[in-house]
Amino acid sequence: VQLQASGGGLVQPGGSLRLSCAASGFILDDYAIGWFRQVLGKEREAVSCISSENDSTYYAASVKGRFTTSRDNAKNTVYLQMNNLNPEDTAAYYCAGTMEGDCSAYGSQPASRLYYGMDYRGRGTQVTVSS
Repeated sequence: VQLQASGGGLVQPGGSLRLSCAASGFILDDYAIGWFRQVLGKEREAVSCISSENDSTYYAASVKGRFTTSRDNAKNTVYLQMNNLNPEDTAAYYCAGTMEGDCSAYGSQPASRLYYGMDYRGRGTQVTVSS
């Protein structure tokens, strides 16, 4: 049973990347999936969330309008589409899941508390935005 984030890489400012969060051993559609990012030495940030019940979403103010999270249940995968990237988006990105969860705590609770309270946490993928 595990989550795995992938799709990171090096991209120029203004470019796009799509991150994938793939699950093995459980059905991702039953889980709220949060995307988090962290720069070494800085606080973790909750970037987005998609709920398990109705796919309602949350986006941090820093990414709203540029990032979109979605599900592909046939592939048991959640995506984070990132557009108009800027150097401040450079970080390690992680996905994490909570069974039958929602996104109501996002934006009000510390990101680390959310992250470590999730049922499953995946290995991260590095995103570097640089010219």
